[in-house]
Amino acid sequence: MTGKTINDAQKDFLEQVMQKANFSDIYDARDTTVVVFRTLRDMMTTEASDRVEAAFTNPGIAKLWRDDNLIVRLLSRLRPPLTIDSEIFMRRITQEGSVPKDVTAQGVAIAVFSTVKSELPTETIKEISGYLPEGVKVLWEQL
Repeated sequence: MTGKTINDAQKDFLEQVMQKANFSDIYDARDTTVVVFRTLRDMMTTEASDRVEAAFTNPGIAKLWRDDNLIVRLLSRLRPPLTIDSEIFMRRITQEGSVPKDVTAQGVAIAVFSTVKSELPTETIKEISGYLPEGVKVLWEQL
């Protein structure tokens, strides 16, 4: 995932995700946050993803947003946005993230969404909402 260590700029953000999602390990919070971010990016145009990254004032969170796999990052810039429904969104969190057995994908999404929304300006929050499938959009907007 995103490097072996967690830098100070990421720590507070990931501790909030960890607490909200009921994770016992900050590295699980990081790995799962990266999966949520990747899934969000996959539904966006390259330009929209770049705008979201630029909207983070915390460089550590911006680094989590950006895919650290250079090949994946390049390919995602070349392909069009993916159509992902709510079920696939949640399945990706479960299958690709470090989700403990007692935590749900929906709980993880809520934890990441509520934490990330406190880091973004209103116009960026609205832009992300426009890319979300209906069931996920409900979670995003209710927080």
